[in-house]
Amino acid sequence: MRDLGITPIRVELPFRLNHVNCFMAEGIDGWTVIDTGLNNDYTRELWEEQIGTKEISDLLLTHYHPDHFGHAGSLQKKTGAKVSMSKTDALAGLSSWQDEVIETIPANYRACGIPEDKSIQMTENTAGFQDLVFPLPEVDRYFKEGESVVIGRYEYEVIFTPGHSDGMVCFYNKEQNVLFSADHILPKITPNISYWFHGDENPLKTYYQSLEKMKELDAELVIPSHHQPFYGANKRIDELMKHHNERLEETLDTVTEGRTVYEACEQLFKRPLTVHETRFAVGETLAHLEFLRHSGDCGRRKEGEQWIYQRA
Repeated sequence: MRDLGITPIRVELPFRLNHVNCFMAEGIDGWTVIDTGLNNDYTRELWEEQIGTKEISDLLLTHYHPDHFGHAGSLQKKTGAKVSMSKTDALAGLSSWQDEVIETIPANYRACGIPEDKSIQMTENTAGFQDLVFPLPEVDRYFKEGESVVIGRYEYEVIFTPGHSDGMVCFYNKEQNVLFSADHILPKITPNISYWFHGDENPLKTYYQSLEKMKELDAELVIPSHHQPFYGANKRIDELMKHHNERLEETLDTVTEGRTVYEACEQLFKRPLTVHETRFAVGETLAHLEFLRHSGDCGRRKEGEQWIYQRA
């Protein structure tokens, strides 16, 4: 990435997915930072070392998830940098960890058939991110699709790629055929596509559409937010779409007799999961079930407080 004038910053995370790739690039008016990591002591010390006496002019946020957005508010306060992100994810980032939103989670988990003790743990896990994202940033500018931003030595086109989050953006330079793919395309794992009880009603369908849109670029070098850069965006896109197609078939088979979301999730995710991972597994199961429901391949009915999904 040296040829692009960009410095990668590996920020460690306390999860199984144990890091996020952030980036720094020197510009005419100061340094640009892409994404920030969580707002914890480790991240604060890391950025203190990386920034030193550098003047940070811009923070570009690819999406609102805590490992990308969490330290933005603190870093903005320290540096006075201008924060840019999509309007959709700016609004999501400013609302998702508020108490009134977190208080709605238990009722949604009951509808999914999640046992009460596990529901409490999962809700507490979500609430635990409040300390890792506050203070929230003040977003100065909303990205517009197709606009150009200077990152290092080149201009990049802002491309909206919703799916992993409703307002995800990637950055693409045609001259070098290089793509900063954020969490939209990852080399070793499939990005989590979840339904979160708000926002996009069919995020997996949206993700498919974003992958098709990205395929038109046929990017050569892909720089993701997790793991190492790799070559061949379209090959990886084909693999991701194949994975989700297979997962949809598995999900449909799972609800042949009718199941709650949690029952389907337990069938689809066989390995032991942490509470944090269970939240994402439930969200991903729901995204696949809702895709199937919208396509008419399965139905959903209410039995008491619980949703029951069943193959059509």
